Amino acid sequence: MLPPEKKTTLRYLLVRDAMRKQVTSLAGRFSIESGIRFLIKYKVGALLITDQDDLPVGVVSKTDMMGAYYASVALDTPLEEIMVSPPLFCSPTDALESTLETMRSRGIYRIYVSKGSSERALGVVAYPDIVGLLYRYCRSCDQSLMNRRNEKLEGVDALRFRVRDVMTPSVTSFSEQNSLAEIMEGLSVNRFGAVLIRDDNSVPVGVISKTDLILAYKRGISSDVKARTILSSPSVRACEELEFIEDAISKMIFSEVHRFFVFRDQPENIIGVLSLRDAARLRSGSCHACVSSRIKVGSGPVA
Repeated sequence: MLPPEKKTTLRYLLVRDAMRKQVTSLAGRFSIESGIRFLIKYKVGALLITDQDDLPVGVVSKTDMMGAYYASVALDTPLEEIMVSPPLFCSPTDALESTLETMRSRGIYRIYVSKGSSERALGVVAYPDIVGLLYRYCRSCDQSLMNRRNEKLEGVDALRFRVRDVMTPSVTSFSEQNSLAEIMEGLSVNRFGAVLIRDDNSVPVGVISKTDLILAYKRGISSDVKARTILSSPSVRACEELEFIEDAISKMIFSEVHRFFVFRDQPENIIGVLSLRDAARLRSGSCHACVSSRIKVGSGPVA
């Protein structure tokens, strides 16, 4: 007897509904320094690496760049020497649900898209694309509770997801006295994109992300320096645990950040992390009652 099919908003949706057609690629002969410039210029988390025939042969992500920094690899080293190969592909007609599961099980943030036996990349789908699709559908749903805020429906807010329902309820933090190398070790072990930095009184004073680290790498800053050396802003991007999930996600997407630290009562009391990956894992929109039957499948993504 087959188990009952689980209903999620992603059911019936395909990769082509969520994928981006713009793929940022670079030939493997270019240097790590050139790769960092591309990552920053195009605001992407990884580069698709190509060979002399412009065919994809690997991927270099911010994580790979950070690993090269930690290992003191020279900046003029070709990207092909640090790439992960081969790149992972899916089809535009693959189910988005199973593709998300592949991303989760393989521990990857994105998957490239090709058609049939073609070796050319047609697009890429990553966690922000999936979350963006979910919330575009949510905003167009006639039954979405977020669209009924002005109606006096008893208990309506109790049926909407809040940040605390989705967040990761733990925080890994480092002291501003820790070295960049120690922070890179922590990011690698925990598979985080960023960590909270605290001062000597355990007060949050900033965040160091993989982007901050690869920029330090490009600037030739030693990985032995203290974390406070590269803290450019004393602020911590945060949201309150009782905030509605769609409001927090909307802020993340429009401000182009992939995570918020979550506080309770006071901004200094950080109790968790909300990432776009957490939101994608929810596989639903903003309401507890959200089911796939409400989605108009086949009409493409909602504008």
